[in-house]
Amino acid sequence: MAQSTETTDWVSRFADEVIEESERRAPGKPVVVASGLSPSGPIHLGNLREVMTPHLVADEIRRRGLQVRHLISWDDYDRYRKVPQGIAGVDGSWAEHIGKPLTSVPAPKGSSYPNWAEHFKAAMVAALAELGVEFDGISQTAQYTAGTYREQILHAMKHRADIDAILAQYRTKKAPAKKQQQKPLDEAELEAAEGSGAAGEDDGSSGSGGYFPYKPFCGNCEKDLTTVTSYDDATTELSYTCNECGFAETVRLNEFNRGKLVWKVDWPMRWAYEGVVFEPSGVDHSSPGSSFQVGGQIVGIFGGKQPIGPMYAFVGISGMAKMSSSRGGVPTPGDALQIMEPQILRWLYARRRPNQSFKIAFDQEIQRLYDEWDKLDAKVAEGAALPADVAAHSRAVRTAGGELPRTARPLPYRTLASVADITAGHADQALRILSELDPSDPPASLDEVRPRYDKAEAWINTHVPADQRTIVRDEPDAELLKSLDEASRESLRLLLAGLAENWSLDGLTHLVYGVPKVQAGFAADATPKELPAEIKTAQRTFFALLYHLLVGRDTGPRLPTLLLAVGQERVRALLGE
Repeated sequence: MAQSTETTDWVSRFADEVIEESERRAPGKPVVVASGLSPSGPIHLGNLREVMTPHLVADEIRRRGLQVRHLISWDDYDRYRKVPQGIAGVDGSWAEHIGKPLTSVPAPKGSSYPNWAEHFKAAMVAALAELGVEFDGISQTAQYTAGTYREQILHAMKHRADIDAILAQYRTKKAPAKKQQQKPLDEAELEAAEGSGAAGEDDGSSGSGGYFPYKPFCGNCEKDLTTVTSYDDATTELSYTCNECGFAETVRLNEFNRGKLVWKVDWPMRWAYEGVVFEPSGVDHSSPGSSFQVGGQIVGIFGGKQPIGPMYAFVGISGMAKMSSSRGGVPTPGDALQIMEPQILRWLYARRRPNQSFKIAFDQEIQRLYDEWDKLDAKVAEGAALPADVAAHSRAVRTAGGELPRTARPLPYRTLASVADITAGHADQALRILSELDPSDPPASLDEVRPRYDKAEAWINTHVPADQRTIVRDEPDAELLKSLDEASRESLRLLLAGLAENWSLDGLTHLVYGVPKVQAGFAADATPKELPAEIKTAQRTFFALLYHLLVGRDTGPRLPTLLLAVGQERVRALLGE
């Protein structure tokens, strides 16, 4: 077996364990890892960890030349639980569909997709493609309605007393106190949580006929608000009544495909059916008495074993308050990919162990994140990065299938954001400014700085409040210019005198920091060690004056970028020349 050269990161260590376990369970067969997603609404960035953790492990296994399948089970046969708030094209009328399978619920108004599940699944599929995630998607609607799990369903019904006995161990236990959640529970665990501590939706039907781990969807109203009243093992005749519309019927379960195993039985059944070796689980699934723990006992009834896999921690958001409510207020991978390159998003999930929480920035922190990434990129290129950082970088920029597309000239994100802010969508102006950043090697077109430029522009347009946007003055602030003391006027004269010969990003950086030094009697290139502390105060005062004269505020984009954006002629006019 080929060994990974990246032996210092968590991904490699899990890959070692998974390969070894797969050889024990199914020697010579492809390794199977799994994720499960419910398209009950926008699939958020917390759910993405459910995919990225096994993806990274699967990709490492592929890099070693072994065959691996990454299954994503779309839990689209789950019940529609409630009408989500704040989703465009959805109103209170969707409440009539509560209890139906997600694939039987209409998509939001204006959607081109045939149903609710497909609408929300599509956005995630597109995001995973951009992230380079290779997977085999399995629709649980398709599996159940095609009768794929018929033998497993009949087996579960035959062994319902054994399943009931396992579940009974937890029904009598006091439910743990609810902790404040950092992210929404996923759909399956919400379903499971409803019945915690009692025979409810998570456990199955307990009526006069006994316990049943199977729930039919009503043949009249399509809802799962049904109760199984009897079942005959010999004939597989099952009778049920609908508590919603009163419909009742008797069917033969060996030919009936309109229902599903309850969640705490369904999940371990699929582990056994698919031969899953590795599947992570969220905190909600992994607490005592929850689905993963109970499933570990039930899976044996189906002749399988519980997958190995870590419990993963929450993914937080910084700047979430600014997110558009039209998406339900929970940022999705698609939202993140609007403002950051796929490599950056992959890196966030790769560099932290699954049990470590982290935040994804939608606010000003994204600029610092990009600075950190660019420094790492340079260190890796120079061969100066630590082994674990090299591994995380490698997993971010490429998969076993090859390199992800990347920006040809990755200029600093904060610079691109400033340019996009100042130019307000004028591509020709943006190219002019970017060409003046380094006059010796100007980009021929914006394509050279894409997609990073587009991501920065999207961030400015969607996540920077209007009152923080940069609007350059149309006319000089005559009153402020008139009120300046002689020292302030001198600082402006020194700046204007050096504009022409320093008209580049590096030149203007040297100039704006150098003016206060020269005024204080020091050389423009004097280092901080050679200067008194007062120089920093003088620099801040000078910068604030320039911002007021150019944009009417105390702060703004980095001054060298702002000066380039405004243009030399207009700068001279606004500074009173």
